[in-house]
This record gives sequence, C-alpha cells and structure tokens, in this order.
Amino acid sequence: MTIIRFAEEARLSGAVAHAGLLHLAGQVADDASLDAEGQTADILTQIDALLAAAGTDKSRLLSVTIVLADIGDAAAMNRAWDRWLDPANKPARMTIQAALVDPAWRVEITGIAAIPPPVSAPPDAGMNDLA
Repeated sequence: MTIIRFAEEARLSGAVAHAGLLHLAGQVADDASLDAEGQTADILTQIDALLAAAGTDKSRLLSVTIVLADIGDAAAMNRAWDRWLDPANKPARMTIQAALVDPAWRVEITGIAAIPPPVSAPPDAGMNDLA
C-alpha cells in the first residue's frame, strides 16, 4: 500500500496518508502573536488545507487531539472550534494541557481523518455514447 506525505518539512510531514486514513501532524498557528481563539482558527484553516490536499474534509475527521499550553484557554479555543465544526459530523476529541515547544504557541491540534475511496464509473459508463 502506498504512503503519501503532504507538506513535508525538514523534520516531519504535515500529514501522512496510508490505508484510507490521513494522519495529521501537530499543527500550530502560523501567527503565534494571536490569542488562543485566533491561533485555533489559524490552525483549523491549515487543517482544512491538508484535508483538501488528501481529498477529504472535516466531515470525515475520526479523532482530534487538542493540546493547550494553558487549559484556561479552553473557552477561547472552543469558540473557534464551534464556528468551524461540522455539527453533523463531530469527531471524537480529547483536549489536554501540556507545554508546547514554542512558548508563544497557545494551541496545537492533531487528528486522523478517513479518506474517501476514489469514485469509479460503472462498467458500462459512456457506452451509450458509442452508438
């Protein structure tokens, strides 16, 4: 089975697809000067882009882990999350507090999403056009 890597950097890939699943690396805000709500919105935009690159979207997220540098930022993070969330397709989610590598980062998010199988045409598709 093929392994596909997205948004490769020196030490990691932003996401890795294998066996119908997309594994997201921990995503952090591009703009660390934002508050927790702003950083969360920034990260969710990045996640949307990674999901789209792999041919999937947030409705197919299976699980998400959110790491907050300060659990006191949970309400601010949840405001951005709630605006972004597909309410008909909520993933399993865990939120924890832990120190992040850069002290300016308030939020880091990782997750796993299902990748839909490729759509194939029925065996007789287009055959009527030949008559």
